[in-house]
Amino acid sequence: MQLSVVILAAGKGTRMRSDKPKVLHEIASTPILEHIVRAAAALNPLETIVIYGHGGEQVKQRLAHIDGLKWAEQKEQLGTGHAVQQALPQLAKSDVCLVVVGDIPLIQTDTLAKLVAASNGDKLAVLSVILDNPSGYGRIVKNSAGEVVAIVEEKDTNAEQKLITEINTGVMAIPGQHLEAWLSQLDNNNAQDEYYLTDLIKIAHTAGFKVSAAQASCEAEVSGINNKLQLATLEREFQLKQANALMLEGATLVDPSRIDIRGSLKIGRDVEIDVNCVFIGDVTLGDGVKIASNCVIENSTVGANSVVKANSVLENSSTGESCDIGPFARLRPGTQLGNKAKIGNFVETKKSIIGDGSKVNHLSYIGDADIGSEVNVGAGTITCNYDGVNKFKTTIGDNAFIGSNSSLVAPIEIGAGATVGAGSTVSKVAPEAQLTITRAKQKSIEGWQRPVKVKE
Repeated sequence: MQLSVVILAAGKGTRMRSDKPKVLHEIASTPILEHIVRAAAALNPLETIVIYGHGGEQVKQRLAHIDGLKWAEQKEQLGTGHAVQQALPQLAKSDVCLVVVGDIPLIQTDTLAKLVAASNGDKLAVLSVILDNPSGYGRIVKNSAGEVVAIVEEKDTNAEQKLITEINTGVMAIPGQHLEAWLSQLDNNNAQDEYYLTDLIKIAHTAGFKVSAAQASCEAEVSGINNKLQLATLEREFQLKQANALMLEGATLVDPSRIDIRGSLKIGRDVEIDVNCVFIGDVTLGDGVKIASNCVIENSTVGANSVVKANSVLENSSTGESCDIGPFARLRPGTQLGNKAKIGNFVETKKSIIGDGSKVNHLSYIGDADIGSEVNVGAGTITCNYDGVNKFKTTIGDNAFIGSNSSLVAPIEIGAGATVGAGSTVSKVAPEAQLTITRAKQKSIEGWQRPVKVKE
């Protein structure tokens, strides 16, 4: 079955109280609109047309990374039916046109597929949901055969209709061969002077077509966002769903309500994650990995049996197995740790390879460096890799020992087995298996008097 998708994203979102278009506000660091586009894209439609209006150029620019989107402008906000009419000049002939509202970021591909199947190209199908409290929503009215005969808005319901708990979501699947003709029959004879897409139900009935309903799995899936409170509520719904999926995969989460996954998180067996951790982009945690509280891990891989201690940040980095990181460590882009490497508290690394069993334990900066295996880097050591214009590399051989408070002025090479004495500033090659030390001669001044404060 050939499918076209139209997404209604022209609304201003006044209640968001923001200069940003409503559909660009984010769930899990992804625009609301992009969630919907990707859910629909999984159905492999012939085309996806986004109806834009307020802030249209911002919207188009923000989603420019998604190939194949088409755009149609709704210059005047004249209703949902009018919005779909703007897509007609670009719409290809398809069996079904799926119309999705642009503010339901939790909509699932399976639900959209169910709605398309209910249409099957020969029926109008609406997406509904059952609510415990349907107050304020348009009710789905059905006949004895289970066919939809009307959507009655709350203000127009009678006593019997008020008891109906199945409500309209605004998502609809329309037979492609009748779309243009039915849209042309819409009128704006209503209090708002708008062209309503829901009026297609009456038009379809008049033409002798059946109207069916497909139900969403839950309210959150089709909940719209009109203000920041609803945005935050759906953010937690989204995150809790991801947390539940992780636990079903075997992860131990200390508190499922305090984890944020803003991308893709892949886990091995026996992974443990403490509270307030944020995972951004593509993250992989190997078997037995333990992540302590308040960590941020972005586009990184953590090898099996490694521990990331509290308040550490990993960005575009990778670790081998059985590494020990943190607390308060920062691995910047390009960091690669070998097996059993250790990065301690208040250590920052950038674009560096740190070999098997090597340790950078405290208060150090390692940038643009290639460090061999079983190297010990003492507290307060820095690689001086930047001259104000260019970056330079530091190379440290296997089994070297760098004393505390050393400055390694790149480009420089520290040989295998070399020792750099504490407090040294090294700017030339430190030979293998030798002690290199640069210190001013120590002296003590007899009779020296410490300054005292002068009384005014």
